[in-house]
Amino acid sequence: MRYTFSLFAVLAFIWLANSGLYSPLILFFGLLSVLFVILIARRMKVVDGESLPLNLWSSLPGYYLWLLRKIITSNLEVVGCIWGSLLPGRKPIAPVSKYIPTVLRTDLGKVLYANSITLTPGTVSIDVGNDSILVHALTQDGLQELERGEMEQRIHKLAEGDASPDHDTATQPEAQC
Repeated sequence: MRYTFSLFAVLAFIWLANSGLYSPLILFFGLLSVLFVILIARRMKVVDGESLPLNLWSSLPGYYLWLLRKIITSNLEVVGCIWGSLLPGRKPIAPVSKYIPTVLRTDLGKVLYANSITLTPGTVSIDVGNDSILVHALTQDGLQELERGEMEQRIHKLAEGDASPDHDTATQPEAQC
């Protein structure tokens, strides 16, 4: 029942934030809309801890801030690679694909990891398997950063909550094109 109330709160907040109209008739229609969506979701039996992970809500803002920093730095690296490849003497972009092993056990952890990889410029998750993710990157350095495991460790801590996975976290040189 708590997931139903949480879903109601989230849907009502989104509706109120996007509506901008607060007359009694519009609020009534909004309430009907939210209740209708909840009714459909409950009939489909998708209102549970997997579809609405309440345990993540306190940790997500910190992860999103870290991911935003990664997105910005990756954007700058990609721009540097593109502009740098136009200059003589610099090596060009060399796309590579590789299966990156993962110790994430939950579907939520794997989906967060794959989506975070794709959100980071220069890398795209192509396939998610049981124990690995196929990643396409603009440079070998993009893959090496994922192999160091910082992103996976953060997602492991966020989604699975137990001790960090075993990865070699030795520092690597800065990304080069």
